[in-house]
Amino acid sequence: MVASGICGTDIKSLDSKELAQFCPIIMGHEGTGIVESVGEGVSTVKTGDKVIILCLPQCGECNTCLNSKNNICKEARLSGSHQTSEGNSRITCKGKTVYQFITTGTFSEYIVIKEISVAKIDEGALLEKVCIIGCGFATGFGAALNSAKVTPGSTCAVFGLGGVGLSVIIGCKAAGAAKIIAVDINKDKFAKAKTVGATECIDPRDFEKPIQTVLFDMMNGGADFCFEVTGNPETVAPALASCHKDHGVCVIVGSIGSWVQINLSSELFFSGRTVKGSVLGGWKTKDEIPKLVSDCMTKKFNLDPLITHTLSLDKVNEAIQLMKNGQCIRCVLLP
Repeated sequence: MVASGICGTDIKSLDSKELAQFCPIIMGHEGTGIVESVGEGVSTVKTGDKVIILCLPQCGECNTCLNSKNNICKEARLSGSHQTSEGNSRITCKGKTVYQFITTGTFSEYIVIKEISVAKIDEGALLEKVCIIGCGFATGFGAALNSAKVTPGSTCAVFGLGGVGLSVIIGCKAAGAAKIIAVDINKDKFAKAKTVGATECIDPRDFEKPIQTVLFDMMNGGADFCFEVTGNPETVAPALASCHKDHGVCVIVGSIGSWVQINLSSELFFSGRTVKGSVLGGWKTKDEIPKLVSDCMTKKFNLDPLITHTLSLDKVNEAIQLMKNGQCIRCVLLP
């Protein structure tokens, strides 16, 4: 491993009851590295290749991989949360099983991973930068381009201005959106949001009216596209209600616990609104994530505003605290 980004999913999972059954566990799922060695039959990467880790595998053979509308490989469904599809782990310590978060575990100096969960990238790629394409950037950027299919001249609202939310804004801008309103309760993030393409930033606490009413008025009947990127189940209904009632599309991007119930008024669906989920931006990972790395190298988008901190791996707890406190957009860990 050469670099690993810290994603909000890592942090949220640390506080979940679901993770307890898989401890001890190596966290992290967003990283880049150099192949040390390969097993028998591996053909798509070789020793010395620069690679990006794919937290969502692509076997290329299952029904999902062969369907152009889906990107959640059957391997991801079979493997459960943090073990291989065979029901085990590839790592032990002193004879005891150590699990890998989302079967990756990038907060480490070395990892062992299946071929379908790694992809070769350009030799000239800066690994300490493009590592965040492995999850955060691809998730947000793809949510705008692939899941929502943002159209030129459209209006967008983005709830949550972490690394993924800012990546959504970058995607909306790339798609030609005319108005992009960023919504967050941390005003310290507003300047960064405007740097990457937000046309306006608002804090819901500054208004007496509900945020959906505010956005409905600001966008003349609601936004064409809304993105919920906070991972807060309480934000889903306001995000959906902020969409245009006749044709608005609301994409749920933030990681919400599988055990959480979401309450939505039936009135929101007595209309033409659409609500949909997005996993890793809808990308076919092994085929398309390397192309995003190439696009980064040709400056089709800029990742620099997203990476605010770089720390050594032994300071991972400090890095996580920075993110929890809202002082950091993306922190990259280097061994």
